[in-house]
Amino acid sequence: MPIIVGIVALVVLVLLLANVVIVPQEHAYVIEFLGTYKATWHAGLHVKIPFLERIVKKVSLKEQVLDFPPQNVITKDNVSMKIDTVIYMKIVEPKLFAYGVEAPLMAIENLTATALRNIIGNLELDTTLTSRDTINSEMQQSIDEATDPWGIKVNRVEVKNILPPAGIQEAMEKQMKAERERREQVLVAEGKKKAAILEAEGEKESALLRAEADKQKKILAAQAERESIILVATAERERREQEAAGYEALKAVLGADAVIRLKAIEGMVDVADGTATKIIIPSEMQGLMGTLAGAKEALTDAPGERN
Repeated sequence: MPIIVGIVALVVLVLLLANVVIVPQEHAYVIEFLGTYKATWHAGLHVKIPFLERIVKKVSLKEQVLDFPPQNVITKDNVSMKIDTVIYMKIVEPKLFAYGVEAPLMAIENLTATALRNIIGNLELDTTLTSRDTINSEMQQSIDEATDPWGIKVNRVEVKNILPPAGIQEAMEKQMKAERERREQVLVAEGKKKAAILEAEGEKESALLRAEADKQKKILAAQAERESIILVATAERERREQEAAGYEALKAVLGADAVIRLKAIEGMVDVADGTATKIIIPSEMQGLMGTLAGAKEALTDAPGERN
């Protein structure tokens, strides 16, 4: 009897241990009772009833990345190409994920292919190649709405590669090459234009500087000539003032007649202008000439001696 009790106790212990379930973090287990949904177990320690309860689905609640193979699509302008996408999704309702659809990952793949064909079918080739953000947004919205009944949340969709046909790729490369050459020619033309403008501005500034230098040169020459004329006029005025002072002194000493005769003699000398070899002086002036000349020199030197 004790042996039987021990065996029964051992069997019960084994059954209890076999039905103790530990659910890991970020996981969920869907439990059925006699074939009917009973509960969803989250992280922690749980015990199920032997033979009556069973784990139907073990679900990971982490964000998952689904990388699907390229899909054949046709654009609005009848260009066939291949596009592969990446979907970032997360299971938010384990019960719906377990009972919502058979093979949910395959369903998402087919749904992605269908949504992609519908979106690309409304776009032309050039728009498709330049509208990745629009395609991603529309696909994410479409797939997320379709997967809500499955307990799946689609966070984002990314178009990874767009592969047009070889002929289209070759034409695009030629177009890009032509565009690069055009830009290069534009840059070269702009460089030449700027160089010509800079050269013209340099010549303009150089001409202005030369004109300014010539102007300053003429101004300085005119100022020098003016100063020279002023100096000559000043010297002539001072000479005349000295002669006038000398004549006044002679007039005071010898009288007005002597001064008049002296001026007459000087006038004769000026008339000769250094070209006549002989000057005839009237006899009445010869005697007075020496006296007047000596007196004039004496009076002329007198101020210097007084100084």
